[in-house]
Amino acid sequence: MYIESTLDAANEFLVAVISIQRHTLIFQPNLLHIRFKRYLLYYLPLLFCIIYPVVFYLGTIILYSCDEAQWNFTLNACGDTICYLSDNEILAGYDWIVNTGLPIIAIILGNVILVIRVIRQKHRRQRTVSWSKQRHMTIQLISISSLYLLTWLPNVIIGVMQQINPSDYLYGIEEYIVSDLTYLICLLLPWMCLGLLPDFKKWMLKLLRRVKKPSNIVGTTTLKTRQN
Repeated sequence: MYIESTLDAANEFLVAVISIQRHTLIFQPNLLHIRFKRYLLYYLPLLFCIIYPVVFYLGTIILYSCDEAQWNFTLNACGDTICYLSDNEILAGYDWIVNTGLPIIAIILGNVILVIRVIRQKHRRQRTVSWSKQRHMTIQLISISSLYLLTWLPNVIIGVMQQINPSDYLYGIEEYIVSDLTYLICLLLPWMCLGLLPDFKKWMLKLLRRVKKPSNIVGTTTLKTRQN
């Protein structure tokens, strides 16, 4: 549970920070040419995204006093194994809102606003928006935002509702249906990023053609026999 929670949070924070940093890389790239600002605005946030989840969940999962009765091996994922989610409402609310909800909102807003800023900049410079050139970036950013929206937002909503008004019905939905949606990020995000690369599809087609192309083994063998 510690490894899963740490990796999930680190993934969300990294994608959220990258979604924000992309604005600087596109609109103010000269800002990162200064070493101090590059470490402050680029490397330090990325380092925080890794260190913070490791430290936070070390204290809340590994070092947190837990009742062994909560480990129910007949339930999905052994039941409510993260004890503070049910024992400490303040800590559980903080985890759902800060560690899960805010990164998701930052990912969605960061990517959507970036598309809007690119279009507005084209209009300010009195240039016609070439949708053929902007289509790739728009599809990529909207796809990533939609993936995190569909997989994590139901978890956040039900998790916060459970802290406000606990319900066995909502617990069953979260435990057996909604919680499994987050695994779609691990399965789909790598392929989504690769599929949206400009030359990836061309490279895959060339690779498939080479694999499907039969080698002329019979003809080669016959030619060698005639030569001998």
